[in-house]
Amino acid sequence: MRDDFEQRREQPRDRRSRPTDGEPRPLPLGDKCNYLCPYFRCNKRALMIQTRYVKGNPQKVGFCRWVGDTCITGECQYAYCEKRALLPGNKCAFAINRNNGGDDVERDLKQDELYEDDKVKEIISKKFGKRDLDLI
Repeated sequence: MRDDFEQRREQPRDRRSRPTDGEPRPLPLGDKCNYLCPYFRCNKRALMIQTRYVKGNPQKVGFCRWVGDTCITGECQYAYCEKRALLPGNKCAFAINRNNGGDDVERDLKQDELYEDDKVKEIISKKFGKRDLDLI
């Protein structure tokens, strides 16, 4: 019998990054990352989940032992996501894909490619003079 590591290694990389039925679900707050998410990690291992009582109701709060204050989640330089879903601006890729159906990310990539093509044409035209760029 093969162990879990060998089975996981044989899967395609994109399939490994998505949660399956047996794995815990990500817990973003809106489109922001959440320190209560099972995939959120602190590189300093300073994250401690505390239960604080506010008006008699228990609430889980992330506490950073390194700084001595509440966790600032994805804005911290030591925060990362096991599934590599933590995007700049403290956004969660799982939340963005769930809200938009994945179309927004693909559309942004296509716009970036078009922008890069225009930029390349501009550089070539400057280098070789104003020639016909329709041939490129």
